[in-house]
Amino acid sequence: MEVFYYPGDCPSLPSGSAVTIGAYDGVHLGHRRLIERLRQTASEIGAASVVVTFDRHPATVVRPGSAPQLLTSFGYKLELLAETGVDVVLVVRFDQQRAAEAAADFVSEVLVGCLGARAVVVGHDFHFGRGREGDVPMLQRMGAQLGFDVTGCRLFGAGPGDEPAVSSTRIRGLLASGDVVGAAGLLGRWHRLQGVVGHGDKRGRELGFPTANLEVSREMQLCADGVYAGWYLRPDGTRHQTAVSVGRQPTFYDSRPFSLVEAHLLDFQGDLYDEVGTVELVARLRGQEKFASVEALVDQMAADVEATRAALAAARPPGR
Repeated sequence: MEVFYYPGDCPSLPSGSAVTIGAYDGVHLGHRRLIERLRQTASEIGAASVVVTFDRHPATVVRPGSAPQLLTSFGYKLELLAETGVDVVLVVRFDQQRAAEAAADFVSEVLVGCLGARAVVVGHDFHFGRGREGDVPMLQRMGAQLGFDVTGCRLFGAGPGDEPAVSSTRIRGLLASGDVVGAAGLLGRWHRLQGVVGHGDKRGRELGFPTANLEVSREMQLCADGVYAGWYLRPDGTRHQTAVSVGRQPTFYDSRPFSLVEAHLLDFQGDLYDEVGTVELVARLRGQEKFASVEALVDQMAADVEATRAALAAARPPGR
């Protein structure tokens, strides 16, 4: 997969392209199904498959006060898109000027001018451009004039019953409630949190359960406060069984402004400071609790370690 950044760079596509457009936060199963359709269309017309996405979530510019938390960092999103087999990703800088751009200008400038689009594949409810004025019928009208076909796909999961479509919003809701298993079923993978391992108050070591304190970006979607079974991924590729605490340490503090992510690696000894650590959340073990004594907390942490072993042994990898 080749990555290009716009404005400033356009791929050379002699046979044109089949294009899809979106934030693609999470690259979940719905996104993957749409990209499968995109690649099929590209193969049928002999064109390159292209995902057009943005350097930040558009909502951070359009409505910064209510922009959603992110399911994936920008770098991880590119990794996941590469796994889909798409040929090209065009990353468009999204700023105030882009937010104010007419939908028709985006089509002429980016889809036709930069990518030589011959086909556009999007969800049937897709909107874009200033005031969300662009939609599938508008694309179809422009396509008839400019020489590209448009397919508006039914969203994956939106079957004949009442089951809602797979969406980033739905996944965020599951994570916010602590349902990491449900979220994984829609992502096709375990939800990841990543950050540099910082220096905490070292209380875990004093209690006999040292933790790696991940400095996770405030832009990322955490999960409900509690204790989770998961995996810790080191930069060298090794994986370690891990009990993960997401919370505000109520046993020791009356209030904290935000939740901490602390990972206790089972059967591990070593220095993790300053490395970029990643945790994958597999199962929720319990909610956050305030304990009456340090001794009660230590007993529960020992139980959490054993529960982590059991949960990981029983877990099945989410399919894609």
